[in-house]
Amino acid sequence: MAKIEVREHESIEEALRRFKRALQKSGILSEAKKRRHYEKPSEKRRRKKIEAEKRRRKRLARARRDRRERGRGRREGRGRR
Repeated sequence: MAKIEVREHESIEEALRRFKRALQKSGILSEAKKRRHYEKPSEKRRRKKIEAEKRRRKRLARARRDRRERGRGRREGRGRR
């Protein structure tokens, strides 16, 4: 359970913001949303597969971008090969 202490001279809005951040970090809110409705095992496998594919594509895009940025210093001004 996420728990915070309200600091002296702290507004309710600030304390609420810290509490929401603590909930986000602990994963309580996302877990509650997942458990709101029953998810069939086949749906769960499908969702996990899609999430894994998104992570893989994101990783590949990041690697491509990093490779492009590293190569610019050497080839600068030489044109495309």
